[in-house]
Amino acid sequence: MRNKKLLTWVFSAVLTTGVVAGSTVRTATAEPSPENGLSPNWIATRALGFTARVHLDETLDELVHQAGPLQAPGVGIILYKDGQEVYSRFLGSRHIDSAGASEPMTRDTRFRIASLSKQFTAFTLMQLVEQGKVRLDDDASKYLGFTLRNPAFPDTPITLEMLACHTSSLRDGGAYLDAAPPDVNLQEFFIPQGRRWDGGVHFAPKEEPPGEFFHYSNLNYGILGTIIEAVTGERFDHYQKRHILKQLSTEADYVPDNLSREAFAELGTLYRRQDADGQWSDTAPWRSVIDDYAGQRPEKDTLFIGEQLYSLKGYVPGTNATPFYPQGGLRISFAEMGHTLEMLMNDGFYRGRRVLRPASNAELFRPRWVYDPVKKNGDTYDGTMLNYGLGEYRIYGDSTGRVCREFAVDLAGHTGEAYGLLSGMFHRPGTKDGFLYALNGLSIEPDEDPRSTGQFSGNYIWEEKIMDAVCQALWGKEFREKPGR
Repeated sequence: MRNKKLLTWVFSAVLTTGVVAGSTVRTATAEPSPENGLSPNWIATRALGFTARVHLDETLDELVHQAGPLQAPGVGIILYKDGQEVYSRFLGSRHIDSAGASEPMTRDTRFRIASLSKQFTAFTLMQLVEQGKVRLDDDASKYLGFTLRNPAFPDTPITLEMLACHTSSLRDGGAYLDAAPPDVNLQEFFIPQGRRWDGGVHFAPKEEPPGEFFHYSNLNYGILGTIIEAVTGERFDHYQKRHILKQLSTEADYVPDNLSREAFAELGTLYRRQDADGQWSDTAPWRSVIDDYAGQRPEKDTLFIGEQLYSLKGYVPGTNATPFYPQGGLRISFAEMGHTLEMLMNDGFYRGRRVLRPASNAELFRPRWVYDPVKKNGDTYDGTMLNYGLGEYRIYGDSTGRVCREFAVDLAGHTGEAYGLLSGMFHRPGTKDGFLYALNGLSIEPDEDPRSTGQFSGNYIWEEKIMDAVCQALWGKEFREKPGR
């Protein structure tokens, strides 16, 4: 048997140290009392089968150490079972310098975590709803200082809820890619005389009405960030730092230059394998794309948009929050993502501190839009998004979005993909089982290269490999022992 020696070593290591092949058993809340004389670490370890655990170790090892089209510079992952952290592993490099020397991935490594950031914008929105400062059915125009309407539907208000669940009929592209410079007013994108109107490219056609048709658009969250500023009178990053990020005991931030010295030192870089001409090649060297500061801190209160550095001095809150990337710009560590997942699995509470009311926490996950295969009322992104709530969506275990190959497990959370990073944070509804992961570089171009396509779902192959191994580790034993199997 190929893993016989490894399994023997694993069994011994767990009994003595609680550490398995670089994987650490930790407690997600207060340390539990020993039961029947067993240590808390051993109680947690029993939640995962040894074979499934070894398979997860091997999957992560292959992603980092096996050269080829699926290789990543580094990967990190944390698993929870019944509210306890039962597995964590961090492999490879968070940063590779020009000479090829690398800095290791750790629990405290923070990345620009892509669309997982949308959850935090939704948390902030729901706090304002709780305070009575906004309503989800409010017309966004009420806060923007101009009338926001799709010209094909001039009498249909675009609401905060539509923005949060991507049914607003707004689109990315054209003059808007990720963000607009801080001196550009959002109005420029949405009125015919605006300098960034670009022929109305930011509006859906009449066949895709607001409130009915789903199309994932980062611009929605840039507008929500601007509305949060207009309501609070504060810069988006400052307000969220005080009311969300600190409540979760994080040092996360949208502005890298404003991180503490220690947090900045743990900032990781995102990579793609591309040649000198920018062409993807799985034999090319890793090329840094985002957050390659080489240890040198830029001037305070500055942000890169593309390759240009902009100053935030003189920025007027409520005019254009897109430079902060409310849709994808949060720099947060693996450990801090764990804090967030704990909050979501505990009805809005983190270590006894209420971040959201339980009702608000539940509202995040309630689908506002559901795909209708008859009406074809949305772009499902190869079947991976079949519903959407407020910065969160559900994965149905028997759907084209499933991440468990052999059995059906429903999940709730969000994935992220940008600049070579892939990330995910999910939990199993009705339980306190969940996981989070991120890898910081891709060797082949997602979507364009057929090797990036998943084998049993609409997800990317990297997502399938990681999440199916997680499924086996967290729930494989449960499904194998079900009657009739």
